[in-house]
Amino acid sequence: GGVDGTYRLLKNVMGLWLVQECRRAFEEEGNSFDYTQLTHLATQSAPFRSLVNPNDPSFLSPAHMPRAIADWCGKTNQPVPETEGQFIRCALESLALKYREVLSGIESLTGERVEEIHIVGGGCQSQLLNQFTANACGRPVIAGPIEATALGNVLIQARATGDIGSLSDIRKVVRNSVKLERFEPQQSAAWDAAYERFCKLPRNK
Repeated sequence: GGVDGTYRLLKNVMGLWLVQECRRAFEEEGNSFDYTQLTHLATQSAPFRSLVNPNDPSFLSPAHMPRAIADWCGKTNQPVPETEGQFIRCALESLALKYREVLSGIESLTGERVEEIHIVGGGCQSQLLNQFTANACGRPVIAGPIEATALGNVLIQARATGDIGSLSDIRKVVRNSVKLERFEPQQSAAWDAAYERFCKLPRNK
């Protein structure tokens, strides 16, 4: 449940855990990268070379995430990622396509079309994933705020003390307090084709 009797329909997706664990594995092997560097390497890698189901149990807590991704790609008869950029691009594209699958399920359940996708929290700092998500889902993505949890906590307390009125007032304060970034869908045909491939991959929901 949420504020003012609202409900949040929730579906958990693995998220940037795949990228974080790849980065950790690279570092343990003596190759340290920050996220900006990893993003650059991903942009230099070929698109849609390999895809994975991010929610597959093999990615929950592997000893070595790149090896787990490589094994999964091998088992599903796809090219095995070899470079850091290929691993990161595989993870990010797969996440974006998983978001499309989840979005489709939500719209099917509710009978309503989602016009915009809001990405909040630390994950919204990944501009490449934000753009991939817009591309995959065919919807604009609004990124921010980064500190969504803390901001929401403060504003609900302000609501409780009477300093802020309605839920719409809270949302207005958020929009006026932080910089939000918008990403428009691009390359829809290529992403539609990739989604067809993605939907044929083994499923563990």
